[in-house]
Amino acid sequence: MEIKSEKMEKKSNGESDVTAEWDACLDLTARRVVYSSLGGAFAGLLFFRSPVTRWASIAFGAGIGIGAAYADCSPLFDSSSSSPSPTLLTPNRTPSLSQAEEE
Repeated sequence: MEIKSEKMEKKSNGESDVTAEWDACLDLTARRVVYSSLGGAFAGLLFFRSPVTRWASIAFGAGIGIGAAYADCSPLFDSSSSSPSPTLLTPNRTPSLSQAEEE
């Protein structure tokens, strides 16, 4: 038991934060994939007769779950600043012909 406690003491706060983020994201991913796959299975049973289309609806639901989990977890692991880049916020605007004529 002493070996584990020594290893736990040696971990830095940054390392434990990353581990907590990974745990939270893996938990979120597992839950979203399972729930959306079950939703796809229910929709497949309700709307489709063919087993192939039922499996396709389950796979589609799983894909939605993975995508939703990725969208929620990706900001946690961005190494850049938390604010979006200014180039994404304000695109370059060129005056159109109608605006040029008005001036």
